[in-house]
Amino acid sequence: MAASATDSAAAVRTIGRARLCRPDVDDGVACWRLAVATQVLDVNSRYAYLLWFRDFAATSIVAKMNGKIVGFVSGYRRPDERRTLVVWQVAVAERARGQGLAAAMIDSLFDGVPDTDHLETTITPDNAGSIALFRAFAKRNDAKVRRTELFGPDLLGAGHEPEILFRIGPIERPETQG
Repeated sequence: MAASATDSAAAVRTIGRARLCRPDVDDGVACWRLAVATQVLDVNSRYAYLLWFRDFAATSIVAKMNGKIVGFVSGYRRPDERRTLVVWQVAVAERARGQGLAAAMIDSLFDGVPDTDHLETTITPDNAGSIALFRAFAKRNDAKVRRTELFGPDLLGAGHEPEILFRIGPIERPETQG
């Protein structure tokens, strides 16, 4: 099947053998499967991933190799702070790890969401890989990182570590530089 016009127009970047692009609704099931396979993400329902990629495709990105999903970043703009991109989940298939794919997806996503100057995400204290990933993003963008507890076990449940909010910014964009 030939790529649709919207599919080719949605291409953002290529890294190695992976093509980074905006997700389609059809990508939702594969992203749900990838989230399950990571065995570390809080997995939402299949339905949630389908809705996500229908309603928030402009603030999300997928990585495909040979037409198969090997990574995704889901995100959205904060309704009360439209200049803030929130990264909800980041996943990379085991076979595609160690190639800088997560960092490339986050960079490409942020670059592709206009009029944003902050990025937020939440990370549990034990997730050293994600902490390093987002600290590196801040460093590449010469931005500060503020950390505060967003949700504690009192809200998440005794079996869940606190979610620490990482607020990165402000990030100066090339089009705003004087």
